[in-house]
Amino acid sequence: MRSSKVTFDHLDRRILTEMQRDAAQSLDTLSETIGLSRNATWRRIRRLEEDGVLRARVALVDPAAVGLGLNVFVSIKTDRHDAKWAAEFSKVVRGFPEILGAYRTSGAQDYLLHARVADVQAYDRLYQRLIARIELKDVSASFSMEEIKETTELPVPG
Repeated sequence: MRSSKVTFDHLDRRILTEMQRDAAQSLDTLSETIGLSRNATWRRIRRLEEDGVLRARVALVDPAAVGLGLNVFVSIKTDRHDAKWAAEFSKVVRGFPEILGAYRTSGAQDYLLHARVADVQAYDRLYQRLIARIELKDVSASFSMEEIKETTELPVPG
């Protein structure tokens, strides 16, 4: 990636918006939608990939369809804030496929984890494995009762 903030024009923004909606659409369909030739569209996509703006093209799987119906948010407090512990925590968390996101936060909690599991029993197994691997002061979980909005589409500025 060349820089943390890349400049792009309205055509790049349209490409990003369309690809976030459906990255599997054909290059012909995409180029027709945004009003550019196929080759010009491909060059712009390649530049966006090289600049690190487009990081990956993925398929979104319905969690319930694969038996992961429980959405869990795990708040963590720790007494340890040294670099060695933080590196170990990062390594441990990355080793759990159920954990979809891990964030160091400000405020009363030190970390927030987002996980998808089958049910409360599956969360308990995740919890037991987590506390066996790394020392934590406090772990508390909130279970999503209703998913009101979840998206991977970023609002492209401009």
